[in-house]
Amino acid sequence: MKHLVQFSTGTASAEVAWRVVEAYGPDDVVLITADTRAEDKDNWRFAKEVVAALGAEWVILADGRTPMQVGRDERCVPNNRMAVCSKILKRELLDKYRAEHYDPADSVVYIGYDWTEPHRYKAALKHWAPWTVKCPLMDPPYLWKAQLLDLFRERGIEPPRLYSFGFAHANCGGACVRGGQAQWELLLRVNPGRYREWEADEEQTRQMLGKDVSILSEEVRREVRPLTLRRFRERLEMRSSLFDADDWGACGCDMTAAP
Repeated sequence: MKHLVQFSTGTASAEVAWRVVEAYGPDDVVLITADTRAEDKDNWRFAKEVVAALGAEWVILADGRTPMQVGRDERCVPNNRMAVCSKILKRELLDKYRAEHYDPADSVVYIGYDWTEPHRYKAALKHWAPWTVKCPLMDPPYLWKAQLLDLFRERGIEPPRLYSFGFAHANCGGACVRGGQAQWELLLRVNPGRYREWEADEEQTRQMLGKDVSILSEEVRREVRPLTLRRFRERLEMRSSLFDADDWGACGCDMTAAP
């Protein structure tokens, strides 16, 4: 039996990998990562330390494009409503590799839904058939994010730095296209250079498409309108509080999504 862990380089999927290796040993465990070419460099430091500690096989898959490059090829700006980057750079790549190299009859897939998300797991099961899917974080010990970070520190592995900056997840260097205004305000504050890179990338795509489209949006007089990263930055430079501090978005860019 092969145990296939979808390893996103964040702490949740790393804890899944840790529990699976503890249960079955490293020889029959494979950690599979989809590289979006947008992850923070410290994610890779963390991932390498986890793999070294576990001793399991690690497979890294890459389409070769970044999320915004995929968006241009698909003629859209990736966003919460159209996360083509997650679909193409992660799910489709992982599905193809798994189908080509493993058999559902003698393989189990492990994903990162935790004990607060049984509804998501139940809804996803029909999409995963015929694969058997398990979620170790839905079983004891039940850990909050802060406890999970401390657990890795106790093991001698510092979690990815994005968590220490205040990001709820470690996807795409803090620039997940499904994130909301609060996430992008945080990115601008802690890593303005990276924010500017995404701002330029978004503008390039807008110019290519000739459309007023954007990653972010805002509601004005009950109408949802595009909010470009440039306009959002300029607004914050005028007054730092001009954003929705509760809008963290609905980041689903991890690899726990159904195929």
